Amino acid sequence: MRVERICNGFASRRAAMHRTWQHRSLLKQPSAITIAMTQAASFRDRHAALIFALRTFAAAMLAFSIALLLDMPRPYWAMASVYITSNLFTGATTSKAVYRILGTLIGAAGTIVLVPNLVNSPELLSLCIALWVGICLYLSLIDGTPRSYVFLLAGYTVALLGFPIVSTPQSAFDIVVSRVQEITLGIVCASVVAMLVLQRSVASAVTARTDAWLVGARRLAADVLTGRGSDQERDSERIRLAAAASEIDQLGRHLGYEATASTNIGRGLQRLRQHMLSLLPLLGSIEDRKLPLNSHEAAAARVASMCTRIAAWLEAGGRDGREADALRAALDEVQPVPGVDAGWIEIAIFGLVVRLRNLIDVMQDCELLREAISEGRSPESLPLVFSPGGLAVAVPHRDYWSALLAAGSVALAVLSCSCFSIATGWSDGVAAPLFAAVVGSFLAGVDDPLPAFRNFYGLFLVVIAVHGIYLFGVLPRITTLEVLIVALMPIFLLFGWMAARPATARIGAILAVYLSVQLALTETYSADFTSYANSSVALMLGVALTGVTCGIVRLVGADWIANRLLRSNWATLASVAERTSDQDPFALASLMQHRLALLAARITVVPADARSGAANLRQLRTALNIVGVRRASLGLSRCTRAAVEAFFARLAPICRTHTAGPLPDGLVEQLDSTIASTLQEPSSEARDHVLIGLTGVRSGLFPESPAYQAQQIQPGTIAA
Repeated sequence: MRVERICNGFASRRAAMHRTWQHRSLLKQPSAITIAMTQAASFRDRHAALIFALRTFAAAMLAFSIALLLDMPRPYWAMASVYITSNLFTGATTSKAVYRILGTLIGAAGTIVLVPNLVNSPELLSLCIALWVGICLYLSLIDGTPRSYVFLLAGYTVALLGFPIVSTPQSAFDIVVSRVQEITLGIVCASVVAMLVLQRSVASAVTARTDAWLVGARRLAADVLTGRGSDQERDSERIRLAAAASEIDQLGRHLGYEATASTNIGRGLQRLRQHMLSLLPLLGSIEDRKLPLNSHEAAAARVASMCTRIAAWLEAGGRDGREADALRAALDEVQPVPGVDAGWIEIAIFGLVVRLRNLIDVMQDCELLREAISEGRSPESLPLVFSPGGLAVAVPHRDYWSALLAAGSVALAVLSCSCFSIATGWSDGVAAPLFAAVVGSFLAGVDDPLPAFRNFYGLFLVVIAVHGIYLFGVLPRITTLEVLIVALMPIFLLFGWMAARPATARIGAILAVYLSVQLALTETYSADFTSYANSSVALMLGVALTGVTCGIVRLVGADWIANRLLRSNWATLASVAERTSDQDPFALASLMQHRLALLAARITVVPADARSGAANLRQLRTALNIVGVRRASLGLSRCTRAAVEAFFARLAPICRTHTAGPLPDGLVEQLDSTIASTLQEPSSEARDHVLIGLTGVRSGLFPESPAYQAQQIQPGTIAA
């Protein structure tokens, strides 16, 4: 089969988002051009999976055709690389392309170093390749950013390149170089086609998802303020929003690889993300501060009308600046000034009013930032009311022990498959550890590996069946490249469509990649049933041994990981109280809310009481309050500062060993004494901030404790 022509695709640009608005004014009416652009964008959004399937298949055939023209020995690697690299969004495809090239180069260098030098010691070579795969996979799992793709590719590339050339080590360099060329060709074709053909911008996708997130946050805020829905429903919505925010973070990391995304858009989205991180703990604080008022009819009536007005403002979109100013003025009228003998109701109203004002400020700033993002303006010029400080990098949660277990199980699976091949003298069995490395790396992130491997076992049977149909039934009748493309189109369009849908993304991608490799398309047709049978058996053996090995090593399941996440929050709170961890509020908020997002996938195995505490972000709110109290307490007397630090010093070791249930009663008594000491301070902004923070700690850690009672503190004493 010879190449006669290679067809190229067509180009189009992504339409810009149409929704723009002005702060303190009504929404602008969209123009006819904007409406038309929006309709085009919505068409592409509705049919994104089909467009992705067509575009990716075109890129794969382009890469395959060019590889044939250039007489590359294994052009199907270029085709498979397209499916490995491609993503729905242009920026994500570009970032994967960059990191895949880097990972491939590192893996190629590792192959050249390992195989020729250790080929005469197959056991040692197998051990080294298994260790290489395990170490790279471990680094990939703990990195958690798009950069992790470098480590992932560097790991299993050594298996992909190393095992097949064990029998011909003298030609290792030439084979590795040609494989790198084929893979690079596929990567370049995938990136170019993604940029030229119906591209989908990461910036527009992040903006759209952020808009949807803010709509959900406003709805949750209105429910919290008015008391609509049950506690379980509000907890579920918090968990959903935390998971959605984590997805936005992951997608936003690809913005730097998109040429159409300006610096202003990136900085605006980053600033908006900081505001989003403050919303969930803020809503949890408002809900807790409302609880004591439910038993006090006069106090509840005092703030109920305000909460209803704010909820109505939020449900209207939170864009009316005049109403926001009126709400702030009304809050000033109902806000009490706690005196020395203030009771819990008065203190709760004082803190609630402050948090309601914070909510208005944050929501109004979010609208300003969204307007700046849609217009491409710099966020630094905006008159933001709520400023969390300078831009900071989000801090993800890293579970080193879970990553070590996952990586170690895959390395052991690769070694087991290699030993089986060596012990039986099965030459084609070298494909088994190859498949173990790739499949194990792809499924390393699942909590319970055995069910996942059982499901994928059936998928690989599909690959083997389709491979056999094409190899012995379809390919012998094909004489031209054009006919081959037409013959491959139905099955690869189906796999591409599956890869573009969230529910079947992993399945579709693996099916497309493995079928590309198993077909092993070259310039000439050759089929051998013995080779087909051996490669099929090696594939199934590699998957089976990997599943069994991972299942044995990783006996722990989702409940174990969920418990580790819950304990991590208490450990972080203890570190904040001890000053041994990062004291930056943004870093704390991003870290703990990322853990909540990770819990969202395992929420069914989390006990109900722990689930409520995690969803309400009690540990995060307490940590943020501790940081705020420490900063504000610098303006108080030495006696009060000593009382504050004495309480934090006692809290830290308790949190470090705490897992569930109420905290010791003596701790809340010491906290009440510290609150009383703070009330003795002269009225000032510093005192108010410390008071709000300490009462926030009380609401977060001791929601079931009796109400605070006013105390008389003798001058010069320290609460111990």
